[in-house]
Amino acid sequence: MLKQLKISNYALIDQLDISFDPGLTIITGETGAGKSIMMGALSLILGDKAESRAIRAADKKSVIEVVFDIEEYGLRQFFDDNDIEYDDGECIMRREISPNGRTRGFINDTPVTLPVMRALSVQLIDIHSQHSNMLLSNHRYQLSILDNLHTDKRLLEQYVKEYEVYRQIEGKIKDLKENNARRKSEEDYLRFQLSQIKELNLKADEDVELEAMERRLSNVNEIKSHLWQCAQLLDGDEDGGSSILNGLATVSGNLSHLCNICDDVVGMDERVESVIIDLKDIARTISILQNSIIDDPAELERVSDRLGSIYSLENKHKVQSVNELIDLQNDYESQLAEIDGFDDEIERLEKELARQEAVVAELAAELSKRRRATAAIFENNLKELAVPLGMKNLQFKIEFEQVPFSATGIDAVRFLFSFNKQQPLMPVETSASGGEISRLMLCIKSIIAKSMKLPTIIFDEVDTGVSGDVANKMGDLMKDISRNIQVITITHLPQVAAKGDNHFKVFKRDTADSTHTSVRKLDKDERVMEIAAMLSGDKVSEAAIDNAKILLNIK
Repeated sequence: MLKQLKISNYALIDQLDISFDPGLTIITGETGAGKSIMMGALSLILGDKAESRAIRAADKKSVIEVVFDIEEYGLRQFFDDNDIEYDDGECIMRREISPNGRTRGFINDTPVTLPVMRALSVQLIDIHSQHSNMLLSNHRYQLSILDNLHTDKRLLEQYVKEYEVYRQIEGKIKDLKENNARRKSEEDYLRFQLSQIKELNLKADEDVELEAMERRLSNVNEIKSHLWQCAQLLDGDEDGGSSILNGLATVSGNLSHLCNICDDVVGMDERVESVIIDLKDIARTISILQNSIIDDPAELERVSDRLGSIYSLENKHKVQSVNELIDLQNDYESQLAEIDGFDDEIERLEKELARQEAVVAELAAELSKRRRATAAIFENNLKELAVPLGMKNLQFKIEFEQVPFSATGIDAVRFLFSFNKQQPLMPVETSASGGEISRLMLCIKSIIAKSMKLPTIIFDEVDTGVSGDVANKMGDLMKDISRNIQVITITHLPQVAAKGDNHFKVFKRDTADSTHTSVRKLDKDERVMEIAAMLSGDKVSEAAIDNAKILLNIK
C-alpha cells in the first residue's frame, strides 16, 4: 500500500509530506486548492510526461517521492529481473525534474528508465479519475475486466505464452517465404554465374602456376641460352681445362697436399670438396632442365588462353585471384543450397505451426469458456450494485464475438447497457451520462477489488454529479473496497467524506508575493467542521455541524 507521499518544488507546492494508513482515506478541499496538483505529481511516478514549467522555483529541481509497503505482493522477481535492490517490505520510487526539463527516475535509489518505473507503478497503484471513465467504452478494457475476475490467471498467462510462440513461428514462415521469393528471382542469375566459374574447373593457386609456365614458355630461347652458359662455366671443358669444377679440383688437391706441412689449412680441402659436390649437383640439374625445356608454341597458346579466361572472370567478379573465384563459387553453391532448402524448411515450420495452433486453439477455447461463465456472474453482480445508485432500470449484457487469434484470445466483447425502460441495449458511450458512467466504474472497481492484487486505488472525484442517498451508497461502496485494498478518495461529497478512516484537507495560503498549497490531516473536531462546511458552505451553521456529527456517527 501507499505509505508516504513527498512533493517538493512542484507547481504551488513548496514542500509536502503525507503519511497514509490502510483503509479509506479522504482528501477534500475547495476547487483550485491543489488536489489536482497532488494527482499530477503522483502521476509522474506512473511514468507520465513531466514538464519543466511545473517546477515552482526555477533554480531548483522538483522531486516527487512515494514509499510503498510491498511485502505481500510477490514483486521480488521484478526487482531481480531489473537489477534493483529488493528491500523487504518497502519500495521507494522517486522522480526528479531538473530546471532544464530533464527527468530521472529511481527505485530504491537505483536509476531506472521510465518504462521500468511505469511497469512497477502499475502493479502498485491505480489512479481512477473522471477521464478514466472513458475506458469503459474501450473493448480491450472490457475484456480485461473479465480476465481480472476469473480466478485462474495462469490460464491467460499460459495462453499468452503459447500465442507468442505461435506468432514467432508465423513470423519465421513469413520471413522465409519473403526471402524465398526474393532468392527465387535471383536463382537463374546465381546458377548462370556458378556455371561460368565451374566450367573452368579451377584449382587452388592455379593462376600462380600458369603464370610461371607462361613466363617460361614465352622465354624458351633466352632461358636455354643462359642455362648453356652456366653449364659451360661449371663443367663445360671435358678435357680438364679451365671450367669452375676443374679449377676447384686443382684447389682441393693443393690444399690436401698442404695439410701435411701447414696446420693452418687443415680441413679446407674438405670444405672445397663439399662445394664441388654441390656444384656438380647444380650442373646436373641445369643439364636436365636444359634438355627438358623445349619450344612448344601450342602449349604456350593453351596456357595463355587459360589465363585469359581466368583473368576475364576475375575482372567480371572484381576479384584478384583464382582462390577468390573458388570462394565465390562456394558462396554461390551455398546460396543455391539455401534456396533449395527453403521449401523443406517452410514445410517443416508449417507443420510446427499447425501443432502450435492446436495448442493455442485449445487454450483460447478454455479461456473463452471461462470468460463467458464469468460474464454471466459479472452481469448480475454489476446490476445488484448499480441499481441502488440511482439506476433502478439498468439492464446490462456482455456480447461475445469470436475473432481470429490475438494476444487476448479469440474473444471480442462489448458491454451493452440500457438505463431506461423499453430502451434497447446499446454501447455505454451512446447510452449513459457521465454520472452514470462514473457510478458504473465505481461498481466495477468494487467487484474486481477482491480479485486484484493491486495495493492502492485512488478515486479522483469520481462521485461528481451525484448527491443524497446515491452519494451515501457510493461512499459505502468505496468503504467496502477499502476492506480489501487501500482506497484514497478525492471528493466534494460530505456523505462520502464521512466514510473515511482518515481525512486530509488541501488548502491554499497566500503570502505577499505568491500562493502555496498545503495539506493537513484533520482530527475529529476538524473533520466535523470540514464536513459541516461541505454541507452548508462558508457559513457553518449549528444544523450543519449536527448533520456532520450524524454522518460521522459522533454523539
